Amino acid sequence: MTPRPDLISIVTADMAAALAFYRRLGLDIPLGVEDEPHVETTLPGGFRVAWDTVATVRSLDPGWTPPQGGHPSALAFRCEDPAEVDKVYAELTAAGYRSHREPWDAFWGQRYAVVLDPDGNPTDLFAPLPS
Repeated sequence: MTPRPDLISIVTADMAAALAFYRRLGLDIPLGVEDEPHVETTLPGGFRVAWDTVATVRSLDPGWTPPQGGHPSALAFRCEDPAEVDKVYAELTAAGYRSHREPWDAFWGQRYAVVLDPDGNPTDLFAPLPS
């Protein structure tokens, strides 16, 4: 048996704010769960994304502390084309989410941008550049 990726978990200080952000990115997260200590959704293909409150994580690991500096991981959302990267970035920042990096044409052949979720986790937006 070979282990396979199944779930990524995001620790959040504000469940409602985190869920609102990821809903804007198209994740199908049930409504009415904003006060729950653990929420998850299954993406097409079966991979799951989960959110846990800081209190939930600390109940499982009393010594847990948030990571400091940089970012240990980031979710990346593929957009249809470079224009959609710019559009989604503009919509998120207009809604008050913080920009980490404005859209740019990356040397590896993608239009790329980074917006921070409500907990400061980087969220990448990207699309292949035309050949």
